[in-house]
Amino acid sequence: MTVPFKKDPEEFNQRLLFPSNIFDLLPEDHESYIYDDIFTQLDTASVEKKYSVRGQHAFHPRLIVGILIYAYSQGIFSSRQIKKRCHEDLGFMNISHLNCPDFRVLSDFRKDNYEFFKECFKQSVLLAMGAGMVSLGHVSLDGSKFKADTSKHKAMSYGRLKEKEKELTEEIEGLIQKAEQCDSEEDEEYNNNTGYEIPEELKFKENRLAKIKAAKEALEKREQELNPGKKIEDKKQISFADKEARIMGKNGNFQYAYNGQISVDKDNQIIVGEHLTQNANDKQEVTPALEEIKESTDKLPDVMSLDNGYMSGNNLAAFDDPDIDIDVYIATGKGENNDQRSLDECNRKVKKSDFVYDTNKDCFICTAGHMLELRNRTGDDKKIYQARSEDCDQCPYRNRCCKSKKGNPRTISTDGKEPLRQEMVEKMKEESSKEIYKKRKTIVEPVFGQIKKNMDFWGFSVRGFIKAGGEFSLVCAAHNIKKVVKLIRYKLEHFKEGKLVPMAV
Repeated sequence: MTVPFKKDPEEFNQRLLFPSNIFDLLPEDHESYIYDDIFTQLDTASVEKKYSVRGQHAFHPRLIVGILIYAYSQGIFSSRQIKKRCHEDLGFMNISHLNCPDFRVLSDFRKDNYEFFKECFKQSVLLAMGAGMVSLGHVSLDGSKFKADTSKHKAMSYGRLKEKEKELTEEIEGLIQKAEQCDSEEDEEYNNNTGYEIPEELKFKENRLAKIKAAKEALEKREQELNPGKKIEDKKQISFADKEARIMGKNGNFQYAYNGQISVDKDNQIIVGEHLTQNANDKQEVTPALEEIKESTDKLPDVMSLDNGYMSGNNLAAFDDPDIDIDVYIATGKGENNDQRSLDECNRKVKKSDFVYDTNKDCFICTAGHMLELRNRTGDDKKIYQARSEDCDQCPYRNRCCKSKKGNPRTISTDGKEPLRQEMVEKMKEESSKEIYKKRKTIVEPVFGQIKKNMDFWGFSVRGFIKAGGEFSLVCAAHNIKKVVKLIRYKLEHFKEGKLVPMAV
């Protein structure tokens, strides 16, 4: 007996008598309608100035940026894939108004309008603020590495660059001498050959040498800016594809990347400030983060929480500015579950946080009560404190404290901001501070998870620090708008004249 399966509807094999709107096939609450409504409010005046009244009509920048933001929110980053979706996916077709630009138009717009994407991000913040999704009561700052559009296989160390430059220079000189010799000899020497084989090889090597020199000069310029006056180590590397990217990573997993910094509001995980940095660590990132928050929201948060990576003198000094009134909580030990047990309660190693800084005497006091006095100062405001050998030799914690392989007494290095560090150490010992800091896990960390796992953004599609910064702004704008769209769908609200209002019943 044959199972009676359902048949295809009659409409599947027939043409409709009257034309219908293809978007009627989408659900009434499809998110593309909400995205399109939001995109109509984007201010694109700054990028419109770049267009000329001459020539063919261009795609409106509002349409292009809308397509890009929608694509990024769906985890689609390839310009070719975006174009493909605009011809096959009803949601994309709705966003593009059935008028999708060529993939090169999308790609060029993304590369050439990095400054405008920063504006888009700021508009996304204002949009979220208008929807009541941001309070700036508690903001958490964090950073994460995003792969640059290059690889370690397209890089070379400084030592190898110097060797290769010398080697190619010698080869080119040899080829030139050989070419000059060939010009003076009789044509019979070449038999049936044209005599162009050497110049072609010469041209290839000259192009290669030019790339080597450009990479070497870029590395030298970079190191001079980072370490003025210091000799460049041969192991320092630079990428040929993206000379501004830096080697970053941990646990043996290193790659060329940029460090993306985001400041996230507690209420709805809206990113209220973002910037990209070439620094592998977060020791210098508070000042630019505060500037970004201020520029995006026109004010600063009441409370901020940051992990131990931001526990540096420069960052603490930035918060200590009299014009900045923020209640700050920075982890003083590495890891969220920093072991606060005393040395007698466990067998852990002695940490810097176990030492107490005496502001009046400008010295450190160890757990055993011994003094570490100031021994040396360096030009970069670094101060080195060291205990006496006889004190360390008799100390019961010596094996867990002294790190020197030569048996030297314990040393601690710091800078002129040590009183600020100690103030934060004492603050973070309070139970109320620990409770506030715990919230950081649920504020900023999930956002990086949403960007990397939900949106599938792990690395950049453009090259160069400035252009990558523009793409990062685009990613953060897409995240914020995605949050706003979710709120509208679940609360049945919409935008009218720039404000969020309930749907008419």
